[in-house]
Amino acid sequence: MRPDAPLPGQTGSFTLPDRLRHTPAATYPFAHWMLENVLEPPACDALVDWNPGESAIAGDVGGRRETRNAFRVFVDPAVRARDARLDRMATLLDSDPMRQTFEAICGSPLDEAALRLELCLDTDGFWLEPHTDIGAKKLTLLISLSTGEDAQQWGTDLMTPQGESVARASGVFNSGVLFIPSDKTWHGFVQRPIRGTRRTLIVNFVDKNWRAVHELAFGPRMARA
Repeated sequence: MRPDAPLPGQTGSFTLPDRLRHTPAATYPFAHWMLENVLEPPACDALVDWNPGESAIAGDVGGRRETRNAFRVFVDPAVRARDARLDRMATLLDSDPMRQTFEAICGSPLDEAALRLELCLDTDGFWLEPHTDIGAKKLTLLISLSTGEDAQQWGTDLMTPQGESVARASGVFNSGVLFIPSDKTWHGFVQRPIRGTRRTLIVNFVDKNWRAVHELAFGPRMARA
């Protein structure tokens, strides 16, 4: 079966590589790509259905997700093993065609980078301070999966270093914003009302310096070479 082929009983295919190739990059306040229909519907269903418990839902984190490291949830090997939809999603995002498209369009070599998939559940009071994702992260893709009232307004803020929101990603269901971390990629979440739960899938490719290997979808890249 081709890596982008539908599962038995499903229709359609994984369109993100082609969608990214036909999406022009925006340049302000830094290079980024605004995408629609990022994931296949079964993957979206699985991520919406996934209930990791109340402890995984974050309110005011003091502007940093790291304050709740013990309660963060990931599409790790155990999660992939129990849900074929999430296993397929991870396999497609990690596939050579997807990696090659990311590299060709975004210009970030990923041959030694490992896939990290985090599901974030945020509620009223949540905010994130400006940060850049520089360091071990080689690619960031934030996918909105919220279904609540006003969810279209819950996208990530693209910022100045001083924290001014100058552009905002869409919060429309299954839309995403993609960028390559640099010292210019300031982003965060300006506090605003969240009626319900803000659900986001964070897709990162991280290099061999990433120490929290339990967070990786398939483990360290070099270990699988």
